[in-house]
Amino acid sequence: MISELTGRTVLVTGAGRGIGRAEALYLAARGANVVVNDPGVDIDGRGGDEGVAYKVVAEIRARGGQAVADTGSVADWADVQRMVERAITEFGDLHAVVNNAAIEVNKGLERLTEAEFDEVVAVKLKGTFALSRWATAYWRRRVDDGVRTDRAIVNTASGSGLLNPLPTQTNYAAANAGVAAMTTVHALELRRLGVRVNCVSPSMVRTRLTNSVPGMDQTLTDGEPDPRDPAVVAPLVAYLVSEGCPLTGQVLSVRGGSIAVNHGWSRGAQINKDGALWTVPELAENLAELPLEDPFDRLAIALGGALGVHGRDEFEKMVNAELDNS
Repeated sequence: MISELTGRTVLVTGAGRGIGRAEALYLAARGANVVVNDPGVDIDGRGGDEGVAYKVVAEIRARGGQAVADTGSVADWADVQRMVERAITEFGDLHAVVNNAAIEVNKGLERLTEAEFDEVVAVKLKGTFALSRWATAYWRRRVDDGVRTDRAIVNTASGSGLLNPLPTQTNYAAANAGVAAMTTVHALELRRLGVRVNCVSPSMVRTRLTNSVPGMDQTLTDGEPDPRDPAVVAPLVAYLVSEGCPLTGQVLSVRGGSIAVNHGWSRGAQINKDGALWTVPELAENLAELPLEDPFDRLAIALGGALGVHGRDEFEKMVNAELDNS
């Protein structure tokens, strides 16, 4: 039987482990030709192991699927161009890309170095831009040649940067927020080329980057579905890259079996004054009356399920202790 993705070629970055690996296996099982990109670096971007990508390719081929490995870095402009060309050379076309690659270096602001900021942003934010750009350049040429077909970009963000920016993650949160912003911009730009652009934002998924998060080692009853398995993200990604999917410009959070639509920054309550400019004393009085949110309260609510029940002050002490030790 022909599967729903048969004939479509998808390039997945960061596909050697975790969420990316689960996505690559799921897409291949449904008939897609998959380019498995991963240089096999450590969590902080150091080192490298080409065998990581090739191992996933071997798994896919052992199950009867089609896949090739690519070990280039998404932070390298020329490497990204080559991986797009590799997909086209191997499979004749490129229908979708999944921007999943990420690294982490978590430190308090006063300890974070310039290089540590740049490297995380280079992989997550620049890498998403670079692959989207080179794929789109190819798709534009195809449209100019009279070939227009369904194409898709799926970006990957995180709750850190969208819903609950985590302390110690200046670089990672900023990069993920940027990915979500690019998703909207690119969805508007690329509709004219028949390219859909969406973003998935996994939360509480067990990967190398989240193993230290409280609650990730929770023991499950035998046979009980694991809501933290990276595979929970894969069906949504498969749908978003499928031909005929109508969605574009959406940022969708995934947590276990729940998928939620995110609406991003939106205007809230406001104060108004006609005529003259506000004075500082007037602002002090009037802004205090607005329903302002303490970011610690929001973070405590977002992580409460993982951290258990903690009072507001206790939670802030926990975070500050972590910052002082990072």
